[in-house]
Amino acid sequence: MRVSRPVKIIPLQHPSVGAGSSSSSSNSPAAFFSGLATKWKRLTFLQFIDGLFPCYRWIRTYRWRDDFQVDLIAGLTIGIMLVPQAMSYAKLAGLEPIYGLYTGFVPIFVYAIFGSSRQLAIGPVALVSLLVSNVLRGIAGPSDELYTELAIVLALMVGILECILGLLRLGWLLRFISHSVISGFTTASAVVIGLSQAKYFLGYNITQSSKIVPLIQSIIAGADQFAWPPFVMGSGILAVLLVMKHLGKSRKQFRFLRAAGPLTGVILGTTLAKIFHHPSISLIGEIPQGLPSFSVPKNFGYAKSLIPTAFLITGVAILESVGIAKALAAKNGYELDSSQELVGLGLANIFGSFFSSYPSTGSFSRSAVSNESGAKTGLSGIITGIVMGCALLFLTPLFEFIPQCALAAIVVSAVIGLVSELINRSNLSQLCFAPFATWTWTI
Repeated sequence: MRVSRPVKIIPLQHPSVGAGSSSSSSNSPAAFFSGLATKWKRLTFLQFIDGLFPCYRWIRTYRWRDDFQVDLIAGLTIGIMLVPQAMSYAKLAGLEPIYGLYTGFVPIFVYAIFGSSRQLAIGPVALVSLLVSNVLRGIAGPSDELYTELAIVLALMVGILECILGLLRLGWLLRFISHSVISGFTTASAVVIGLSQAKYFLGYNITQSSKIVPLIQSIIAGADQFAWPPFVMGSGILAVLLVMKHLGKSRKQFRFLRAAGPLTGVILGTTLAKIFHHPSISLIGEIPQGLPSFSVPKNFGYAKSLIPTAFLITGVAILESVGIAKALAAKNGYELDSSQELVGLGLANIFGSFFSSYPSTGSFSRSAVSNESGAKTGLSGIITGIVMGCALLFLTPLFEFIPQCALAAIVVSAVIGLVSELINRSNLSQLCFAPFATWTWTI
């Protein structure tokens, strides 16, 4: 028996002129900034410090007896993982390995102060490195000093853009980019990254391009120059990395293998290169020793041509870094302000650009390892930064014997993991970051 329900009809009412003007005035920029100023005036001193320095939230409640040990382990783990990855991603960006180490140093300390996530691991990542390489190769050659200077300028531009979006709370605009567009872009980028590393496996130079077809044509054209030693070494190291990553993700007792993979690959490659000394296996070469010095970014004459890439890298920061940070915050039971997160990432890039860093953002793989290692607060990031500082001060003489194919294997291993996450993203039970799988974060 169907029960009829009364339906209330609401007549359509047109807004009056006064109401319309009131609405338009409330949505004006002046009203926005006025409301923002009013909100700041209502804050107490502690709330103001919390907003300005998010690190104060965990500093005032830090439990040294319970949290320090796990933060120390997580920080050391990510530091060991980041040192070889940073050099690999710098090579992918067309820069000298030392700039990867610089990018994994100062930005980490700045983010630990101004970032609101306690587990997010920032630094150089493969996708951003590829974007940097794509735009800069059209302006200067990787061996030119201008190339490096423009990478640093790009970090400053990305930082300023992230800060503006964060302060104006405009990050939500990128929510309208569809999941299929992001997946397609990321998968294509992963393929290009993998093909661009083929020269280190094959032993001969190939055309540098952001397009797949020219890369494949160049690989085929130079097949007569193929060398077995770098191919065998690179493939062997890649197999070791993939096995260690699989064991680390699938078995709890071997969780440490996931973080130790890149370091193991570097040690294995360096040992083999020292034993065999084959001329076809190219090495990194000499790396400057010491911490980065302060310098103001220059060569802003090309800034206009860098703007689209700055927006694209900022989009990656919002979609990846902020999304991962929100998921980690929900998983660990604390609140995270997405706008503050953008400001933290922006300030990390701005300060980093004054110490020879190229654009950095949050890493999915390192953040996952950080969370699995039990990181509780931003102190783990500070410890990671200390590890990077020690590497710059004491270990760079050892890095010159690292084979290029070992760093290429680390990059390829990372992009294989990126593609596998995209394939498995529909099965949320396989991911520890459910919001990362939906791409529908409220920013």
